[in-house]
Amino acid sequence: MMFAVVMGAGAIVVDAQDPASIPPVPPLPPPFNEWLTTVRAEASERGIRPEILEQAFDGVEPVEQILERDRSQAEFTLDLESYLKRRLTPSIVRTAQKMYSEHRTLLAKVSEKYAVSPRVVVAVWGLESNFGRFAGVRPTIPTLATLAYDQRRGAMFRNELFSALEILNRGDIELDSLKGSWAGALGQPQFMPSSYLQYAEDFDGDGRRDIWTSEPDVFASVANYLKQHGWSKGESWGREVKLSGKAKSSAEAVPLRGTGCRAERAMTDARPLKAWRKMGVRTMSGALVPASARDASLVRAGKRSFLLYSNYGTILAYNCAHTYALSVALLSDRLH
Repeated sequence: MMFAVVMGAGAIVVDAQDPASIPPVPPLPPPFNEWLTTVRAEASERGIRPEILEQAFDGVEPVEQILERDRSQAEFTLDLESYLKRRLTPSIVRTAQKMYSEHRTLLAKVSEKYAVSPRVVVAVWGLESNFGRFAGVRPTIPTLATLAYDQRRGAMFRNELFSALEILNRGDIELDSLKGSWAGALGQPQFMPSSYLQYAEDFDGDGRRDIWTSEPDVFASVANYLKQHGWSKGESWGREVKLSGKAKSSAEAVPLRGTGCRAERAMTDARPLKAWRKMGVRTMSGALVPASARDASLVRAGKRSFLLYSNYGTILAYNCAHTYALSVALLSDRLH
């Protein structure tokens, strides 16, 4: 047994403490240079050419500012209303409508091929890149090396670092142009490198999957991502609803999901709309929700409640935060 000595109120109290209750001290990471040596060796085993490794890791050091940003993401620090005020300003809504109108022909072609709502594509594009104005300015390799070295999510970002090296290895882009966000997200769609390798599209047919400057490639890549994550053509994402006293208590009795990302675990299990109707859930107009056979989950975000259909899950796949996904969904609804 181990003993803890507690000082307080002029007395010393000695309590027995079970060793099993003491959290283990995480091991200290090796020095960055040693860690980077192991990364280079693994990258070489994965087939990354020596000259790519030499260029990519030349002078790379951890960037402290990256870690500060990683711990203060707006999607997880702001409530829904604060987030919407920041991301769905009247100016952003006007710009979204303007861009939707300007690119209507191109968006129609993309929508025809991928069977994804063009309004949602524009909403994702707008919120990810400010409608093409932002494609990332931070060199991607130092960013990902910093996050991979950090123990909080090191394994995930280590894989993203290898994916970024593979992008260079394939010749998709030059090292000097491989830039993105503080989290290593690339181009106007803000794809992580692994997503770029899986979902980026060459829609303009120039032989390059250019998600940095080609709007056809950008729109097609966003649409392909949503399609591959299960978007159903012709279906909406969900709707905002009202909960009366009875409906509120009934809804609270529906269990939450036990699996999925953090946002998914905050949603209820899916129930047919007729079940929500029976509970007394109403639309924002005050009418009872339609009693169709469609399944929906409920989420409460601050003072607002939403019934969410399967297409909402594809938006969560893009960014697993209700603040983000609801911003995309609500912005898409305002376009015509």
